[in-house]
Amino acid sequence: MERRTIGAAALEVGAVGLGCMPMSWAYTGSQQRGDRSLRTVHAALDAGSSLLDTADMYGPFTNELLVGRVLKERRRDAFVSTKVGLLVGDQHVVANGRPGYVRRACDASLRRLGTDVIDLYQLHRADPEIPVEETWGAMAELVSAGKVRALGMCAVGARASRRGGSHLHDGTIRQLERVQQVFPVSAVQAELSVWSPDALERLLPWCEARGVGFLAAMPLGNGFLTGTLKPGQGFEPDDVRARHPRFTAEMMASNQPVVAGLRRVAERHGPGTTPAQVALAWVLGQGRKVVPVPGAKRAEWAVQNAGAAELELTDDDRAELAGLPPARGSWD
Repeated sequence: MERRTIGAAALEVGAVGLGCMPMSWAYTGSQQRGDRSLRTVHAALDAGSSLLDTADMYGPFTNELLVGRVLKERRRDAFVSTKVGLLVGDQHVVANGRPGYVRRACDASLRRLGTDVIDLYQLHRADPEIPVEETWGAMAELVSAGKVRALGMCAVGARASRRGGSHLHDGTIRQLERVQQVFPVSAVQAELSVWSPDALERLLPWCEARGVGFLAAMPLGNGFLTGTLKPGQGFEPDDVRARHPRFTAEMMASNQPVVAGLRRVAERHGPGTTPAQVALAWVLGQGRKVVPVPGAKRAEWAVQNAGAAELELTDDDRAELAGLPPARGSWD
């Protein structure tokens, strides 16, 4: 299984990670089952997907507890990434970057995960009320204390935050340049997929120029790029896609050519190759420090995703994927 490194500390992970969030939060609550989720995480580790990505807000808290049950048996097999900085209320999410809170949150995550050290501790969102340098400084203290091995940051990334003449990730880059003066950034997590390639323009080049790893969030387009979702199928009320501007029936129908292109490439590689694997192989092809982190709720999907590291796209494949029409959403 191919290995990749992230950050100046050369932290080694499998080529494809596992996003654990869908097992506990934000996606199709009726399909979130503890025993099945445990089998999924074990299957991912068996297949070489060592990076397990979670956060204290997922659940909240239950996702870290789930990962902790696996780590109790297989800590040496896993690269543990969790996040801090967001609090979940009844109907809202708020940022908290106060240093005291960061320290307490880290200790709580360590207890839930059942481990002595977090491999990658990521700032989920900067608190607008607290200078990001103060939050990052508290996180750096956790590295000095031996509770955390490396620090990462999640991209601001909200399309609604784009100002006239600015680019999607300008705000994230400004934050990164500020915190880099305090303590090295080892990894940045942001959306990157065939239908959301925005990070290729500025954010990924920023990371590459500094040896910073890139964790590609939502590399399967919230499930759309797997080819298993149908226009008009509907989503449960607690599923984030029920309010996503690319998942209205009209937009899902409009974006079918993207999936069709992935399916054509998969068919050229023979039986057993899936659109999801093609989508992940495209992400892997964007750089040696790029690690896609697809979510999965079932063991067979986790194994399939890990297998994307073995798929070699041809020049013709890449040309076809580059020629796919841009994805549309109800914001367009």
